[in-house]
Amino acid sequence: MPERGVPTANRTTRAAIPKTGHPTPALRRTGLLVTLVLGGLTATPPLAMDMYLPALPEVTRSLHAPAATVQLTLTACLAGMALGQLVIGPMSDKWGRRRPLLTGLTAYVVATALCAVAPNVELLVTLRLVQGLAGAAGIVIARAVVRDLYDGMAMARFLSTLMLISGVAPIVAPLIGGQILRVTDWRGVFAVLTAVGALLAALVWAKLPETLPAAERHPGGVGEALRAMRVQLADRAFTGHLLVGGFAFAALFAYIAASPFVVQEIYGASAQTYSLLFGLNSVGLIAVGQLNGRVLVGRVGLNRVLGTGLALVICAATALLLMSLGVFGEPGLPAVAAALFVLMSAMGITLPNAQTLALMRVERSAGSASALLGTSSFLIGAIASPLVGVAGEDTAVPMAVVQLAAALVALACFAGLCRTRTRTAPAAPGAPAEGAEER
Repeated sequence: MPERGVPTANRTTRAAIPKTGHPTPALRRTGLLVTLVLGGLTATPPLAMDMYLPALPEVTRSLHAPAATVQLTLTACLAGMALGQLVIGPMSDKWGRRRPLLTGLTAYVVATALCAVAPNVELLVTLRLVQGLAGAAGIVIARAVVRDLYDGMAMARFLSTLMLISGVAPIVAPLIGGQILRVTDWRGVFAVLTAVGALLAALVWAKLPETLPAAERHPGGVGEALRAMRVQLADRAFTGHLLVGGFAFAALFAYIAASPFVVQEIYGASAQTYSLLFGLNSVGLIAVGQLNGRVLVGRVGLNRVLGTGLALVICAATALLLMSLGVFGEPGLPAVAAALFVLMSAMGITLPNAQTLALMRVERSAGSASALLGTSSFLIGAIASPLVGVAGEDTAVPMAVVQLAAALVALACFAGLCRTRTRTAPAAPGAPAEGAEER
């Protein structure tokens, strides 16, 4: 008998049906509380990075380091989150969700507090790596908990809801970071992040129960986790959606890493103006994410929506590249901000649907699958980060090139690996089959 979790062509997808003996009905009744806790966990990356973004130019001056080196603090945090997920995801399949999650959050709080007193950029890069490694627990386990509780279209809707909550962080974080910089320096940003991390750890301790019963855990340790990952990667559609999500995330992170310098140094905007523009872009991402969860899911095939999102990202990245090269003369900040708004908004239908379509291929070993998804995204994003600064601080061309190249690779993976005719559960009349993937 094949192991559960090996995708098959005739596999039936459940629509949020609890497993036998699984505590999901009681947990789901907590509704908003569980959603808020999981949303807080998925908000860890934007809190750790976006609140710090307005301070990047100040860090270069304070620590007497070049911009490319300071951008490595973002790369280190992102790489840590990628590698941490690869370890913590399988750990959560073996020991349950709570223990690895609470351990990771505790280490995250300590590392963030040490970032606030780092005396030089080299130590700050190292501490950001540790911060990312520990913070990975919230990202990977939140996704695994969602997979414990939901499947199919219900999972797609829940992930879109999480995007609403985690999307508030990119709006609020740069605004808070900009305001903090008015009364203190960049070290105060890390002090606030420490307090937020401690609050989230306390909330998880008090309010988030275990969602993976002992009977469904993997006793085999690292070996079994690696075998599960090998099985998942052998599935063409899972790997395709993993790569689509990873390269889409690279386009997003190129924006995150380069936009402080593009907006503030090239176009002369203040830290507060940058924070407002960043928040506006995040509003677009949230709005489109909610359109995805409340309107599109169940009415339009998930692959079709994903393809539309990729097309929008490519159009926006192409426009940014042409403007950066001066094809349209001097477009000014409003035109550049409009293109960035389209790119960010398109992520609201690209990222959750890529993750959902990948997780729908996995029934067991959700922690390992979530680790693969997160690790691939963050590693690809970490590679993209230093590339946006290779030509210095005076041009937006590298950012646009990285975004367009990443989006085109994502489209190639989508066309070459994801377009199967696998069908799962029948859909309601007039809607595509749940899990159906159109050519």
